[in-house]
Amino acid sequence: MLFGGPHQSRPSFRRAGVVVGDRVFAVRAWQTALYVVAAMEVRQIVDYDQEGTELADEDYPKLSHWRPLKSGCISEVVLGAPGSPIRFDKPLPGDRLEQLTFTSRRGERKLKYVEDGRLLRALSLQGIYRLAPSSADLLTRHLTDQEPGA
Repeated sequence: MLFGGPHQSRPSFRRAGVVVGDRVFAVRAWQTALYVVAAMEVRQIVDYDQEGTELADEDYPKLSHWRPLKSGCISEVVLGAPGSPIRFDKPLPGDRLEQLTFTSRRGERKLKYVEDGRLLRALSLQGIYRLAPSSADLLTRHLTDQEPGA
């Protein structure tokens, strides 16, 4: 499950254009590095108040753990098939970091604030952005240990 809402601190997946079938990557910026934490394919996006009716019976007990989020302006839940394992142990190599490209209606853009393979600021990662297909493939290979030469 991933959670979204109406505020910048918890952006809306729907407003960002995320649809069923999209692959979503969770990332973490830490000490000038970018970590690909996990990935999940979107199966459904539901209103927070209705996600209990959409979950499989065995997943419903997990939901009670997330109840406090309702007071934190959460309005939607992204449900997906079991995604990748969650990991915090492997930063994206600097040369790969420099290759990351995002795409939008205005065109493509590289990840900002990258210098000498180091992420100097995480500002351009705050939010939900569509990756260029080659960058999505790059993150998938990194997350699943299928990088060239690995």
